[in-house]
Amino acid sequence: MTTPTALLTPAVGDPTAAVHAAGVGKVFSTKDGEVTALAGVDLDVAAGEFVSLIGPSGCGKSTLLRLIADLDAPTSGTLEIFGKPARRARIDQDYGIAFQQAGLLPWRTVAANIALPLELHKTAAAERAARVDELLALVGLEDFADRYPDQLSGGMQQRVAIARSLAARPKLLLMDEPFGALDEMTRERLQGELARIAAETGAAVVFVTHSIPEAVFLSDRVVVMSPRPGRITDVVDTRADGPRDETLRESPAYFARVTAVREALHGAPLTRANER
Repeated sequence: MTTPTALLTPAVGDPTAAVHAAGVGKVFSTKDGEVTALAGVDLDVAAGEFVSLIGPSGCGKSTLLRLIADLDAPTSGTLEIFGKPARRARIDQDYGIAFQQAGLLPWRTVAANIALPLELHKTAAAERAARVDELLALVGLEDFADRYPDQLSGGMQQRVAIARSLAARPKLLLMDEPFGALDEMTRERLQGELARIAAETGAAVVFVTHSIPEAVFLSDRVVVMSPRPGRITDVVDTRADGPRDETLRESPAYFARVTAVREALHGAPLTRANER
């Protein structure tokens, strides 16, 4: 069930690779001294691939995502997005990003929130309106274009945030626990919608989560990280044989992959004693 990283990753320096990280480390300076958040992270994400990062709290999952997004800089190692430095990729809008909180502007309508990245890049009004309509249909919110964020449920707000992250047609989508604050029913419904959106757009996705079932349902591969300092300890192949829909959640293969990721997190096959 576990697949060596080299068998599933593009070559070093491949400009078609969505993400290439080699020996990436991150050290933070605090009042109590230095804290090593990441050490020696090697990771490649292919174009169009869905990869989840999972591990214990504080293992550096979100830190790694922030480095990819150029929201922070690595202390060591190299990091490329489609063959470019992370900063260049950010300027070129090669990725979109979504966080646990939707972060919508309350004074702007749903349509206006989605349009914001296009406005910042001075996209023509007609093209902007057409793209917003396209994204509203993609996330199933055509009837809510003129609503404001406080008139939406939490799940609907997250759909708006996803649509906004896709506005500039990024080739890479970075997501930091976007469904973490939602109830289970809404979360499962949005997982299905995200799987559909990723398939329809062809964007690569790097997805941070604490949920093993969520990671397995969504991902082609699940990257397991160690406690701080964060390192990649295992990569589990979770590619589905069919569509990622509700039938997948009931399949034996899905449960086997959930078990494989859980065992990788624990570092050994689980027994009833160490599952508790």
